[in-house]
Amino acid sequence: MKKSLTLLILTSSLMGGYTFSQTSQSGGGHHANMQHHAGSSTDTRVEVEYPPAMKEHTLTSMRDHLLAISQIQEAMGNGEYDKAAQIAETRLGQTALKTHNAYENSKFMPKGMQDIGNQMHRSASKFAIEVQNSGATGDVKPALIALSKTTQACVACHAGYKLK
Repeated sequence: MKKSLTLLILTSSLMGGYTFSQTSQSGGGHHANMQHHAGSSTDTRVEVEYPPAMKEHTLTSMRDHLLAISQIQEAMGNGEYDKAAQIAETRLGQTALKTHNAYENSKFMPKGMQDIGNQMHRSASKFAIEVQNSGATGDVKPALIALSKTTQACVACHAGYKLK
């Protein structure tokens, strides 16, 4: 029962984060965003030009970010909060900046994209702390909120930018 409740909260948190991020990006309501995605064939995201090798490296890093989030969710579902924290910090958090060549990548990013990326990495590090606290307190809500802020940054970046 506890695992089902945790999964329900996690899913709701992620969906709420998606809605929040979409609303804050466009300034419109959820309904307006759904219409934009459903009926619009025009991609209004800012194109960011990367050298081909760096583009491939960046896309690989982003796919690893998705895999890390999936592994974090699995670890949390299994009550392995320290494992979730380790994955978050080493693959998404401030520690991951060097691994993902973030400094070099940031040279090609518009400031808004840099800001969102920095927010994602800071949020992931905060999540790592919160999920470790969950192991001690048994309360996963602060960790789920922190994880949602991490994924909100991902959604905001992908909604606003695309690699060229």
